[in-house]
Amino acid sequence: MRALNLIVVLTVASVCKAAVPQLRFAWKQVDYAWESPADREKAIQDGLFIQYNNLPLGLARWKNKVFVTVPKWKDGVASSLNYVDIDGPQDQPLKPYPSFKDNLIANDAKSLPSNSSIVSVFRVYVDPCDRLWVMDTGLADIFGASNQITGPSIVIFDLNTDQLIHRYNLKLADMKEDTFFANIVVDVDKDSCDNAFAYIPDLGGYGVVVYSLKQDDSWRVAHHYFFFDPLSGSYNVGGVKFHWTDGVFGMALSEPRENGFRTVFFHALSSTKEFCVSSELLRNYTKLDKNQAFHDFKLLGDRGPNSQSSASFYDTKTNVLFFTQVNRDGVGCWNSNKPFTPENNPLIISDPKLFEFTNDLKVDSDSILWILSDKMPRFLNAKLDVDDINYRIFSINTTEAIAGSACQQ
Repeated sequence: MRALNLIVVLTVASVCKAAVPQLRFAWKQVDYAWESPADREKAIQDGLFIQYNNLPLGLARWKNKVFVTVPKWKDGVASSLNYVDIDGPQDQPLKPYPSFKDNLIANDAKSLPSNSSIVSVFRVYVDPCDRLWVMDTGLADIFGASNQITGPSIVIFDLNTDQLIHRYNLKLADMKEDTFFANIVVDVDKDSCDNAFAYIPDLGGYGVVVYSLKQDDSWRVAHHYFFFDPLSGSYNVGGVKFHWTDGVFGMALSEPRENGFRTVFFHALSSTKEFCVSSELLRNYTKLDKNQAFHDFKLLGDRGPNSQSSASFYDTKTNVLFFTQVNRDGVGCWNSNKPFTPENNPLIISDPKLFEFTNDLKVDSDSILWILSDKMPRFLNAKLDVDDINYRIFSINTTEAIAGSACQQ
């Protein structure tokens, strides 16, 4: 596996100079840091661990930890919330967080074993107050029997102590018939940690839920821009053709503006358009005239053909918004000081093998861009080759990532 540590030269479209991320982690199949071989064997016998069914999807970095989520798409996912050591082996086993006990839950469970238990997570968010925010769907065996063990909830951990801070169960009023919460972004300053707001896109119910930590309350925001584009629902990744109707999914936050509020960038997964709104509106939505508030949502522009994006993140150092490019096997970007046009949305990283379905990306507190690719369309609609590298995590400094591209100042 150490041979994988070579920095890979990538083929890149629409730029004069290719960004060259470093391969940090790579797995043919993931395994876990079991307490003993006997525990692993028992989990296999009990159907709690079916190795093939464990697909990494989301990531976030905090100090020496890189968090890696493994949603319960299918039966046999041993742990949904995990981390790896940043300087550990590339193919190291995933360490369940906060513990194995909190993650090893049978798919046919009828209730949550404890308040710190984690059922199934897609994305997580590390805030500047050293907290890990987890959007737990509560749904197991999504592609199988589909058991809603518990309702969707926000779970917050103190990363310095690995202790649960709070669990908030979303209200029935926050949900629609086809609701699916798979992402969470957190709006907070490190000098006012109690005044945090979480924004949770509903990709199936086409809305956004806002949660206030101080009020310990949530409310739902509706808008036409949260829906998918019917002309952008077709995908071809790794030779697998499929159609998705996923609405609002990618969300990213700018630095605070002069009025103290941030610009919230957002887009549907099945769309190539980008929109924005002030965080002031989302925070105060329940007090506003909804007809007037409708016009405060703005269209930024279009990234161009086949530019559907599953995740985005804004880098305050470069003022650049980074996008996964799932249909183009890579990562794109946009400098927020320039018009939002296809020409200003270059593909800065691309390789059909190494970056087949870039599922998630984050920029950490050191302005390092982290990228996870996982071949998910093959996993869901075809078959993975377990003798090949299927899951990869890369990193690159954001300044280096945009060098020579239209995203550079």
